Amino acid sequence: MANKLNRSPLFYVGDKYKLLNEILPYFPKDVDRFIEPFTGGGSVFLNVEAKKHLLNDIDKNVCQLHKFLMDHSKKPDTFFKEVERIILEYNLSRSFKEDIVPAELKLKHKKTYYAKFNKDNFNNLKSDFNNSEQDNLYKFYVLLIYGFNRMIRFNRSGNYNLPVGNVDFNRNVVDALNSYFGNVKKANIEINNLDYLDFLKKVKPTKKDFLYFDPPYLITFSEYNKLWNEKNEIDLITNLDKLNKSGVRFAVSNVTHYKEKENKSFNDWSKKYNVLPIKSNYISYHDNSIKTFKEVLVVNY
Repeated sequence: MANKLNRSPLFYVGDKYKLLNEILPYFPKDVDRFIEPFTGGGSVFLNVEAKKHLLNDIDKNVCQLHKFLMDHSKKPDTFFKEVERIILEYNLSRSFKEDIVPAELKLKHKKTYYAKFNKDNFNNLKSDFNNSEQDNLYKFYVLLIYGFNRMIRFNRSGNYNLPVGNVDFNRNVVDALNSYFGNVKKANIEINNLDYLDFLKKVKPTKKDFLYFDPPYLITFSEYNKLWNEKNEIDLITNLDKLNKSGVRFAVSNVTHYKEKENKSFNDWSKKYNVLPIKSNYISYHDNSIKTFKEVLVVNY
């Protein structure tokens, strides 16, 4: 585990960055291959030392961005130069370098001035990106940073369709990018875009490996979790049992209780292993009401 916690520059919904201090102490230290079937933004793998990192996510856009950023780990100046050029071209706010938001706008819209300032220019960037015949991943990353809740969403026509967010290309973004570049440059990483079961068949976990699972949560509500159902949950715990019988170490995060719901399948299954309570940071952008929830980390060692 790294001495300083590293945050993913994708700022992915459901990212475990805020929970790293809780979950990382339970991870084994003698890891040959760190295997992560549901990588998402990647804050976990960025903080786990291993001889090799085998990563996977079913979202091709997430994998594309990881590969794109990894390719720039040895030439970060090229990345920052092009990103800054795009930000300047579309006149987006850029507090990492200078404050260009008018004081009167800040006074009038105290909590939403970034969204008010960037809206039209963000929409111009989004239109140019969607109308381009070739994907420009520099523009894609800029859209991610300035988009609503920094989410990744495309419509059925393949167009990026999020509105502007009340966010900015700030020092936190720059720091996360520099940290990411520094970590992946010295790591042995392989990233896959597969269904997680196909990924497990491909990598063939051994007793020397350690697997961390952060699947979609069955009983919570978000765009990502819509891809998951009861059958997927049963398949997951069945395969975790198979890994356990083979002596493969794993840890899995999940939510067992959410409002009036219980993930009974997972909750009953988990009693066979070590269940560690976690102070959850789960956020649903569709439901900001007060919620009762219980998040856990289950380990088989």
